[in-house]
Amino acid sequence: MADTLTAAAPAPASPSSTSSSGDSAPGASGTVASGPGKLRGSLGVASIVFIVVAAASPLGVIGGPVPLGIAFGNGAGFPFTFIVVTAVLLFFAVGFTAATPFVRSAGAFYAYVDKGLGRSAGLGTAFAALLSYLALEAGVFGLFGPALDSLLQSYGLPPVPWWVYAAVGFVVVSALGYLKIELSGRILGVLLIAEVAIVLVLDAAVVFSGGGPEGFSTGIFDPAEIVSGAPGFAILFAILSFIGFEATAVFRDETKDPDKTIPKATYISLILIGVFYTVSSWVLITANGQSDIVQNAGDNAGSILATTTEKYLGTVGGHIIQILFVTSLFACILSFHSIVSRYFFSLSSKQVLPAALSKPHPKHGSPSLSSLLASAIVAVLIIAAVLLQLDPITQFYTWLGGISSVGIVLLLVITSVSVISIFRRNKHELSLWRTTIAPAIGLVSLIGFLVVILLNLPVLVGEASYGPFSIGVLVLLALAFAAGPVVGYFKKGAELS
Repeated sequence: MADTLTAAAPAPASPSSTSSSGDSAPGASGTVASGPGKLRGSLGVASIVFIVVAAASPLGVIGGPVPLGIAFGNGAGFPFTFIVVTAVLLFFAVGFTAATPFVRSAGAFYAYVDKGLGRSAGLGTAFAALLSYLALEAGVFGLFGPALDSLLQSYGLPPVPWWVYAAVGFVVVSALGYLKIELSGRILGVLLIAEVAIVLVLDAAVVFSGGGPEGFSTGIFDPAEIVSGAPGFAILFAILSFIGFEATAVFRDETKDPDKTIPKATYISLILIGVFYTVSSWVLITANGQSDIVQNAGDNAGSILATTTEKYLGTVGGHIIQILFVTSLFACILSFHSIVSRYFFSLSSKQVLPAALSKPHPKHGSPSLSSLLASAIVAVLIIAAVLLQLDPITQFYTWLGGISSVGIVLLLVITSVSVISIFRRNKHELSLWRTTIAPAIGLVSLIGFLVVILLNLPVLVGEASYGPFSIGVLVLLALAFAAGPVVGYFKKGAELS
């Protein structure tokens, strides 16, 4: 989820095969029937794309990490960074989607790791993923509450503590998570279309007006601009803008034809997100002038999108942006709540967690009890933040965002290794490109991204250098991974993939 860095600046094929271990080859799959351990749904490509892209929070990206990436990264060359990151994630997706027929579970990351590296590694990945997603779901409430309060104050309402509006959002998210996934999918679709539409209207207004005060920005094509400033820091902001795309496989049991739907949804989500971020960040630079954009973005990181919108679309456009920024945060929370609920459900169906969590709702076919568990954990985190009097943005959100940032990229690296291993351990007729070359390119690049994030982790959690919070992030993730072998020892019957 891309808003993870806003607080860093307190200013605001279906192969036929036989596994080497004797597993049956994956084949075509149709609609999954509901039952113990199975969810019911008929999600198509579009619904999954809506959920996944909403998790990426596109409007939040353009209003948060993009200005920060411009100011503290590589300035006018920042849009090209999105092209680089999109390309790397597409390399990852080549192997990830090609391996889908070999992984029959809806466990996403951990199911792939279990299939490729073994059960202990898979369980460790599952716990690290849960930690990362729960941290992000809870942390974004630290943005949602103040954002909604600020919006309502602009219409004359008195200020209230951030947790009041966070509680309202929490209740709505919990209710939607309990109901049919199609309902959440429709709501996310409407909110996503609205937030993307306003940015596209802004893009069109800037382009058809002949550009900004200096015409059209050329930094996206200029090698000198692309490598200027701190390109590594730019990659940090860009890679975090895509968090959530990898969750397509979580909805396997609720899709019409997972072996076709999951790959399509993954590619479409990545390409849509990448193109949207690249074009819109370039337009934002163009609209404000390339020569002054670094200073402008640094001084006004939290407001540059709103002021740019007012300049080109008028006061009404500025108000719409404010409203949709709040709904974008809500959509992000709802998306990650859906993902976390399905992680709990899937782990329960694999006998890792209590069996009751894998009973779908008899009417809605939803992971209702798993959803309630996710809500309970998030509620505890929010209440703890209130009792400890943490600042909702610079402390609560930033600290939890640091956990998620490192965790998700680390999971991408481990999953890449697992995908390559899956193809080596199973007979198949897939090309070398899909099974080795593309995944290897993605792996090497993702390792580079992970190094960049680790080098900049103290900035994410508001420290000048490695201190208790940045070290704490690494310790928590290490403990989550270490829990895998321990749980695996006591849960010997658990099969994850």
